[in-house]
Amino acid sequence: MNLPIPALVLAVVGRDLRLAVRHGADTLGAVLFFVLAGALFPLALGPSPDLLRRMAPGIVWVCALLAALLPLDRLFGSELEDGSLDQLMLTGLPPSLVALAKMTAHWLTTGLPLLFAAGPLAIMLGLPAPVLPVLLTGLLLGTLVLSLIGGMAASVVLGARRGGVLLPLLVLPLATPALIFGAAALDAAQTGLSWQPDLELLGAFLAAALPLCPLAAGAGLRAAVE
Repeated sequence: MNLPIPALVLAVVGRDLRLAVRHGADTLGAVLFFVLAGALFPLALGPSPDLLRRMAPGIVWVCALLAALLPLDRLFGSELEDGSLDQLMLTGLPPSLVALAKMTAHWLTTGLPLLFAAGPLAIMLGLPAPVLPVLLTGLLLGTLVLSLIGGMAASVVLGARRGGVLLPLLVLPLATPALIFGAAALDAAQTGLSWQPDLELLGAFLAAALPLCPLAAGAGLRAAVE
């Protein structure tokens, strides 16, 4: 008997999570890159606490964006090569839901660990403790956006020559609004200004990406398989 669609989606997510556990170096590599890249900025900018505190919002968000890019080239590529993607497309799930399930797994294995690593990095950069909830809320929304946009871009370049080179060129311009709103909210919280409008705009960006990115990614998967 065929499984209902929600059960199939959860099965695809669970499958990707099990694969991520078996290949834990990918997840660990993204988190280590996030922490180490952020730790290099104090060495380059000098020991001034005020300078680091002012630049901390941009540093955290840029490092998170670049760390989220690292596993994207393997999101669909390895499964296209070994035939697993063809099997996933035959499960009865629409291609858009297959893409959404894999984007969800990407966030659980990349975006969620980045949230746990963001607190210690922010403290190291001198961010005051009262603004940490704003940072984590913004990163929660922002990493979801990055997983959706990144999954869409990964499906578009699937099967293309030098797809790994094209992927950042597609993701970075599309993810720029999330970077701007997230860093602006954190900067406003530091200076005592209203940070809610920036997070609301970031939430609106997520609300737009949630239906559109899986649909576009599903079209890319269908084209790659056919």
